[in-house]
Amino acid sequence: MSAFPTNIPEKTIERLSEYRRTLLSCHRQGITHVFSHVLAGIHGITAVQVRRDLMLIGFSSDTKKGYDVGVLIDFINNILYSENSMNIAVIGMGNLGRAITKYFNSKQLKLRITVAFDIDPAKVGSVIDDIPCYDMSDFEDVVSNNDISIVVVSLPTKAASQLVVPIVNAGIKGVLNFTSAPLNFPQGIVVENYDITTSLEKVAYFVKANEENNNQ
Repeated sequence: MSAFPTNIPEKTIERLSEYRRTLLSCHRQGITHVFSHVLAGIHGITAVQVRRDLMLIGFSSDTKKGYDVGVLIDFINNILYSENSMNIAVIGMGNLGRAITKYFNSKQLKLRITVAFDIDPAKVGSVIDDIPCYDMSDFEDVVSNNDISIVVVSLPTKAASQLVVPIVNAGIKGVLNFTSAPLNFPQGIVVENYDITTSLEKVAYFVKANEENNNQ
């Protein structure tokens, strides 16, 4: 493969992840080739968009037969993942943290949640869903000893802002924030703020708007 593309748009990366899940499903069904218009139809976009996304990552194929599913899975894997697995930590092992851990680790990806942190004495020192849970006071040491690159923040919103300095000091490279408080980090740390409430309210708005339009 040619030089690794580092300027791929964020939306394209999101779609590549979605394509990969679809391709894995095809592979499990014994489907060996898939056309761009089929991928497009599954994801509600145009075939032109699919082809443009794959061109951006340097992928080309014999379009007469469609894309080779196995080859395209491997190609996207090389874009999304490092050669070695990346270790992830969850901060906050309440219901959301446990659900994220259980779901994510069942997917057998190169990204894997390996440790968790909490301040609840009932959880600290225990193993939750096969993941050891540590006290936040040990954060820097545990991150260093377990080669953690990414953290998932799933604790109560009011405590989220207190995590910025420990995360920076520990050398974390990426943050997925599930609280409703946006977290801002210095340049060099990739952060994705995902507010479930805002997302649900957005969906609710468009449901209401559709209902209003249908009643007119």
